Amino acid sequence: MKIAPYWKAVAAAVVAGAGAAGTAVQDGTVTGAEGVAIVLAVLGGLGLTWAVPNKPQKPSNAVTPEA
Repeated sequence: MKIAPYWKAVAAAVVAGAGAAGTAVQDGTVTGAEGVAIVLAVLGGLGLTWAVPNKPQKPSNAVTPEA
């Protein structure tokens, strides 16, 4: 399955943002600091995941060496 490189970054940003937002709303309100943490989580998930390249796929007919 081939996934475009930006979709993994979008998924990571959504997961990071949702996790931070879920933690922030536990007390019923979102403070300014919690809002900043959510934004930083989204940007961090997006940026760091975008920077890591996808693992190259091995051809299906490749022979692996036996130890």
